[in-house]
Amino acid sequence: MNVRELLLVGAVALAGLATGSRLGTGTWPDADLLRRLAAGEPPVQAAASPSPASAERKVRYYRNPMGLADTSPVPKKDWMGMDYIAVYEGEEVDDGKTVKVSLDRVQRAGVRSAAAAMRRLVRPVRAAGKVALDESRLRTVTLRFDGFIEKLHADTTGKAVRKGEPLFRVFSQEVLNALANYRVSLISAGKKSNRDVDGAVQRLANLEVSREQINRIGTTGDIPDAIEWPSPVSGTIMEKMVIEGERAEAGRALFKIADLSRVWVLAEIAEQDLGLIRMGAKASVTLMAMPGETIEGEIAFIYPDLDRETRTGRIRIELANPDGRLMPDMYADVVIDAGSGDAPRLAVPVDAVIDDGGRQIVLVDKGEGRFEPRAVRLGLRGDGYVEIRDGLAEGEKVVTTANFLIDAESNLKASLKTFTEAPAAAEVKP
Repeated sequence: MNVRELLLVGAVALAGLATGSRLGTGTWPDADLLRRLAAGEPPVQAAASPSPASAERKVRYYRNPMGLADTSPVPKKDWMGMDYIAVYEGEEVDDGKTVKVSLDRVQRAGVRSAAAAMRRLVRPVRAAGKVALDESRLRTVTLRFDGFIEKLHADTTGKAVRKGEPLFRVFSQEVLNALANYRVSLISAGKKSNRDVDGAVQRLANLEVSREQINRIGTTGDIPDAIEWPSPVSGTIMEKMVIEGERAEAGRALFKIADLSRVWVLAEIAEQDLGLIRMGAKASVTLMAMPGETIEGEIAFIYPDLDRETRTGRIRIELANPDGRLMPDMYADVVIDAGSGDAPRLAVPVDAVIDDGGRQIVLVDKGEGRFEPRAVRLGLRGDGYVEIRDGLAEGEKVVTTANFLIDAESNLKASLKTFTEAPAAAEVKP
């Protein structure tokens, strides 16, 4: 072997070392490689063995780097020269609606979520009212005959009377004649009941002469000069329209007596709140005369008319008044628990709703820092919650705090989409 051949072999060996190092094999080149190098032929490179990571992960497709709804089965670039991003099997796919926020940022921002759940929305409705007499416990005292008031026992307004207690003594010739006719019928019948006696008793009953006075005449036989007229009910004299010695005509109202053991509270409800009021709903009443004291009641009646000037409707609350502290025309503040008897509704906290005036959205928490802005349709509000009529399902979590930060990122993403879509639309033009 001459010097030239020795130099050639040394060069081939050095090239083989370099080639082995470049190929990453770390081994001495074989005889075939040396022969090829000596003959000036290019070396045959061994195929690189696939890495475990590439063997496990398979590219599904390539998506637009700006989040547009554009995918490609092969690598490509967008109109700005940005490479499309590979989406591997098992990876979460960006649907263009979800906002991704790092978990560290979520923790630092104090993001909190609450699940949408079925609940009763109790909305307090406030109204002004006043105490009124229970109309079913009012009684007016009148006479069915003409007479004269000889003595007035109930001589002052506000006096309490009991049923059967005499209110006044009245003289009436018509009543005396009926009593005398009854007395004569008893004598002629020998104190036995017959048609004449029954007719005389019926005539006295038509004049509202008490059964006690009729029996007293049948027992004693004495016909009084005047009759003591008893109170038909127990209560308080609210009005006195007669004075002693005055002539009382048939049908004229002499007294108005009210039973104050139970009273009404009439409250004015604004027109926009009338749809929330239900019969039997609980109501709390606070009187100006008794500050700090709350009386519980319930709605007993909703009046069917509306005041055309104030645009309010009336409701009636019945309250017990055993000690008589509740007086007619007292002013009252009424709070009604509207919605307490309604069926549960799907609701979320009010703080979860972002309202820009034209639409209302919530941020659905999908976990791992992923949030989806979603438009919803709202309903009733109450107790710090708002009804979701459409756009959300029970159990889905919505962001309740720091949602404005996520909404800002969502708006930024939407702006970038608009920015990237404008030139693409221009390219379509002929």
